[in-house]
Amino acid sequence: MKGSLLSMATATVSPRYQVLPGPEGLLPPSACAMGVELPQDGEGLVEGVIVSEDKAFKAAARALLTRRNPTLFPGPLVVWGWNKHTEEKASMVLEIAAEIPGVKIIPMPDYRPIYPKIDPEAVINPCHPNLTIWHNKIEACIFVGVHCHFANVTLKMVRAGTNCYTIALCAEAGHEDAMASVPRCGTEKLHKMVEALRQVKKEGLTPWALTADGKRELAAEREQKKKQREAIAASAPQFAHELVAGLDENEE
Repeated sequence: MKGSLLSMATATVSPRYQVLPGPEGLLPPSACAMGVELPQDGEGLVEGVIVSEDKAFKAAARALLTRRNPTLFPGPLVVWGWNKHTEEKASMVLEIAAEIPGVKIIPMPDYRPIYPKIDPEAVINPCHPNLTIWHNKIEACIFVGVHCHFANVTLKMVRAGTNCYTIALCAEAGHEDAMASVPRCGTEKLHKMVEALRQVKKEGLTPWALTADGKRELAAEREQKKKQREAIAASAPQFAHELVAGLDENEE
């Protein structure tokens, strides 16, 4: 009896919880509640496991260079130039972007809900981050400069409903709910992210945007946006005429 109870207990023990790209379901558990711990300075997290900082940057670089439509989501802490340090970090974010072929930058400038219509090509809304990721078919992204309490919720929502590999370069303690995260990311550590991207490319990795599939998809996207701009331009003169003429408040 004792042996059978032991085997039953062993069979029901869950393996180590992995923080992987989803979709994981409507309400994924908090990684913290599942035993994932935050890294210390000099360390990073990769899929729920504490590793060296260098390994975390390298894992993030591989995801950004190999997965579809890599995207940076800069938040208010780097979007708004409220002090010199912020401006320096924003410059480093642009350096990171310059190392990723085909990268998009979609800011999170505000945390308030955007209603009634969200433009997922213009901003990422923390209340509906999955819509931006679905619309742009994003499979790898960086959160940087997003306040931690909003990043925590947003990362869970992304993991719940998308297959996006999330990377959190955090100015504070890091984020368990990202697939890769490094804490205390000032300009020095953001530069390490740039170096990791360069190193991975030197090792022979082909970025997604330079593959046949990537080139084809990006070319199709450019053509679609060109047609959208042309359609808007064609309808603009009529709309502009209405603005010039004004509206008669007494018109029925």
